[in-house]
Amino acid sequence: MIYEFEVPGEITGKARPRLNARSGKVYTPTKTKNYEYLTRFYFTQKYQDYTPVEGRVKISIIAYFDIPKSTSKKKEAGMLENKISPTKKPDIDNITKVVLDALNKFAYKDDTQITEITVVKKYASTPKVKIKIEEY
Repeated sequence: MIYEFEVPGEITGKARPRLNARSGKVYTPTKTKNYEYLTRFYFTQKYQDYTPVEGRVKISIIAYFDIPKSTSKKKEAGMLENKISPTKKPDIDNITKVVLDALNKFAYKDDTQITEITVVKKYASTPKVKIKIEEY
């Protein structure tokens, strides 16, 4: 089974849990929760009759970042040809974490099933994230 889908827009990395000073409860920041919801939304829109994968899982994540407006034409061409990669936030580990947490119990039963991950950051004219989940 292979699931492939895209989440349009800039990716939001997984933020650290926060502590509410009044109640003493730990909570996930709103921006992180919203991005996880958005990822699940696009997955379930494309695969309405999905069944969570039960075997080993291989995941590929490609995060496409918007090219800064102040970039020269020459540098922009290098970015679009993947000669220049984004070195800005979010970090690859936070990109991975937000996607894996969003799809846990949806695309696969548990994230312990994931045995292989590929994550790449690239520039593109339109920011988005491409996700491929493969049972093997």
